[in-house]
Amino acid sequence: MSTATPLFSEIQKLATEQRNPRSAGIDTASVREILEIINTEDRLVAGAVYTQIDQIEEAVKIIEHAFRHGGRLFYAGAGTSGRLGILDASECPPTFGTKPDLVQGLIAGGLPAVFQSQEGAEDLEEGGKQALVDAGVGSVDVVCGIAASSRTPYVIGALKYAKTLGCKTLFITCAPLADVSIDVDVPICAVVGPEVVMGSTRMKSGTAQKMILNMLTTASMIRLGKVYENMMVDLQMTNAKLVERSKRTVMSVTGLDYSEATTLLGQADGHVKTALVIHLASVDQKEASLRLERAAGFVRLAVQNKSYSLS
Repeated sequence: MSTATPLFSEIQKLATEQRNPRSAGIDTASVREILEIINTEDRLVAGAVYTQIDQIEEAVKIIEHAFRHGGRLFYAGAGTSGRLGILDASECPPTFGTKPDLVQGLIAGGLPAVFQSQEGAEDLEEGGKQALVDAGVGSVDVVCGIAASSRTPYVIGALKYAKTLGCKTLFITCAPLADVSIDVDVPICAVVGPEVVMGSTRMKSGTAQKMILNMLTTASMIRLGKVYENMMVDLQMTNAKLVERSKRTVMSVTGLDYSEATTLLGQADGHVKTALVIHLASVDQKEASLRLERAAGFVRLAVQNKSYSLS
């Protein structure tokens, strides 16, 4: 009789690798029943994420501080987790007008792994370290590991190396805190329970990770003045949809019609924030830009002609 390997024993105990009794008969279910089982399980995800609000708040404060002091945010993950990090990072520039290097996603196996599985790449801690070296990560940066199981070697390697650099470290996982063995500043443990298909962490675990990543960057960007009321005002007009969204935002805030909003954006060189301050404060483009600079990009403060002070 053969003896199980230590890795087998470790994986067998993972929360993400348990069988879900509620989906045990899914292989004989109708299409409708399959979809209802999946949807019922998905409803548990938001609740699991909510249990980690305190930790997510702490993480956002760390990220905001880093951004204000020249730091960047790096995600490190493998497989689904790595792809989710890259997705979140890639959406920040068009949504919030950030520089492409402010939020970056690193994935085991590099760029090819985004499109085709490179599963073996996740097994080397050295790979995570090397990815940070290649990206030029420094002490002012934040490194956020993403691993549903909490044990992915590539992610562990990245977090360990980040610690030696003096970086603040975050860890998003769907394992209980008791199962997290790596030392990080903020562990975020959204325990979603067994997957509908055993071990398929692209499902509930992936959904939880995506929700948390959305919260981290969106909340951080709001704290940086990238949103006015509940509208994106630092978006980049890089395609037709974003051009029209910019006009609609100006129209919604100012009450101007389509033609007037288009003219105003032209006066502001296509910058929504500047356009809003020009109109709401009745100033010219130069004064609007100066006010936004003093207000650290916050439209409300710029309109009130107030300087920003970190609270």
